[in-house]
Amino acid sequence: MDIRTLNADEISAKVKTVYNSSALILLYKDARVDMTLLDETFGASNWQRHHKEIKGNIYCNISVWDEEKKCWVEKEDVGTESMAEAEKGESSDSFKRAGTNWGIGRELYTVPKIVIKLEPGEFKDKKVFTSFYVSRIAYRNRAISELTIIDGNGKVRFDWKENNPRGNGIPAEEKKDVLESYRVDLEARIQNSDLPKERKENAIKGLPTYDKKILDNISKMLDKEGA
Repeated sequence: MDIRTLNADEISAKVKTVYNSSALILLYKDARVDMTLLDETFGASNWQRHHKEIKGNIYCNISVWDEEKKCWVEKEDVGTESMAEAEKGESSDSFKRAGTNWGIGRELYTVPKIVIKLEPGEFKDKKVFTSFYVSRIAYRNRAISELTIIDGNGKVRFDWKENNPRGNGIPAEEKKDVLESYRVDLEARIQNSDLPKERKENAIKGLPTYDKKILDNISKMLDKEGA
């Protein structure tokens, strides 16, 4: 039995990061959505979940009863810690990941890049003070083909259609400012890192102004160094 695609009101949106005055938005589902779709698709009495710990990691196993085969079919995945209530967050994350293995919300892997231009007063020091919501979503072959995101006042802030990507990506006139902000952030990370002085100087010299690919590679290097 196929699990349906998610409705707009079952998808949450959050800000991942802010570059200059533009916010990168991620879409996700919460655990209640997985519970609802498992009940809806298989029946509340025909699925169950179990958690176990392996080498300090929390795994969730979702079992669904197969009436034809007269057995439980199992799919599991591991969770990652959240910033607050680590064990509870890891348990919930493993459940959502196991739900994705059953097909719940897998279509979110096809989401386009969502970048929203923030307005004055909506952010400060990379903190955003407004919320965003998915108001409309459509699919083609279980891949997202249309997507509209609004703010708390109902104003459309992102509108995207397959083969007509209006609203997708950073506006051309802002790309230089965004990349320059990215470069400044990386330079600050390097300056505040524990890297040797000579490596810091060489890393800063190697920072381009507008080449995002190189900036991304340097960011990954800093992640590996723990900087």
